[in-house]
Amino acid sequence: MSNAKCPIGTTAKTGEKCPESGVWRSQDTPSTTAPIAKHNVMPPHNQKAVVWRLEQYA
Repeated sequence: MSNAKCPIGTTAKTGEKCPESGVWRSQDTPSTTAPIAKHNVMPPHNQKAVVWRLEQYA
């Protein structure tokens, strides 16, 4: 079992399980950042499914 973190820049879509705890930025306009914990479900933004990008580790 590896403890390696997902690299900064990793992406995940709304509805997927979060692959890494950290601060995530939505890839839409206007974008937002949100702290999301590993294994939580990636949320929608502005009532839409979006792609989230890992900005920094928790």
